[in-house]
Amino acid sequence: MRPGVVAALAASPLLLLGAAPEGAPPLPARMADTGGGTQLITAVAPRTGATTGTVTWWDLSDGRWVKAGSAAARFGANGLVEGATRKQGTDTTPTGLYGMPYAFGIKAAPRGTTYTYRRVHRNSWWCQDNDSRSYNRWTEPLAADCRAAESERLISYTTQYDHALVVDFNYHKPVRHRGAGIFLHVNGRGATAGCVSVPADAMRRILQWADPGRRPHLAIGTTSGRTAITRY
Repeated sequence: MRPGVVAALAASPLLLLGAAPEGAPPLPARMADTGGGTQLITAVAPRTGATTGTVTWWDLSDGRWVKAGSAAARFGANGLVEGATRKQGTDTTPTGLYGMPYAFGIKAAPRGTTYTYRRVHRNSWWCQDNDSRSYNRWTEPLAADCRAAESERLISYTTQYDHALVVDFNYHKPVRHRGAGIFLHVNGRGATAGCVSVPADAMRRILQWADPGRRPHLAIGTTSGRTAITRY
């Protein structure tokens, strides 16, 4: 969702967000739902107005969630908001629990990637035009009823879309004006326009780790309050 349009922010240290008190179960075990699979990515911010936080990826092994990796994360320039009430163009990251239909990138998939991976070409677009039948869809070439000014030419984002995972926020049954093009992608210059981003090395590691057969999901939320990640 138009990454890199926000001015650069100062780097912040990795926050141990969503960490359990000593002796408590790991974060996924405290969540209302993890999507039913045996892999999970959690993206946690300290509060809804935050633009930084932590992404952690987890494996369910022998009935217990085990941390497989973690990295500093960036969120929307205007923080986070409940996904069900989000509005397009607000530069907010939608909280909730989401599947990840496929991966894509300008660069080739990292070695070991098993996720369905789509390469970006010069005529690859993501339609964000609310009046188009291709709203919130990859279109190659740009659909005739989709305005370029209301869409992203994916190859234009040569850092952010080196590697990415599609987040199924508003994807399977799109609601107009709720938002389009929400991804987990590589960091740009600062906060995002609604996506979640991580450093390039972390994005590569996530793609090498993610196994579609284990039904990984992405949970986005805050440490507490109405958008607490444990409520999803």
